[in-house]
Amino acid sequence: MKRQKLTIKATTIYKYVQLWNGIFNLTSKELDILSTFLELPLEIAFTTKGKKLTAKTLNLKDFNTLNNYIKKFKDKGVIRKIDNEYILNKLLDPTTELVEINFIHG
Repeated sequence: MKRQKLTIKATTIYKYVQLWNGIFNLTSKELDILSTFLELPLEIAFTTKGKKLTAKTLNLKDFNTLNNYIKKFKDKGVIRKIDNEYILNKLLDPTTELVEINFIHG
């Protein structure tokens, strides 16, 4: 079996999230919002405090509008809620140093 190696360096959180967008099918607005959330510590990213900080960064008047995006993120598998806490899909964790993907043909 012939093996190929491809190295991609994502220099920003936005670019990192964008790499996975073929799986999650996020809109450009959702990419912007998600990458802004992920610039925060993951412990607060989807909390009220995180929504307020994200809204401020994105110049949104009402941070509650982000609830619609959080629901979309849940529906698309970006996050899930366990015991009143949002858990980010492991593929999208920007602290991951290396992800290895094996494509098998045939």
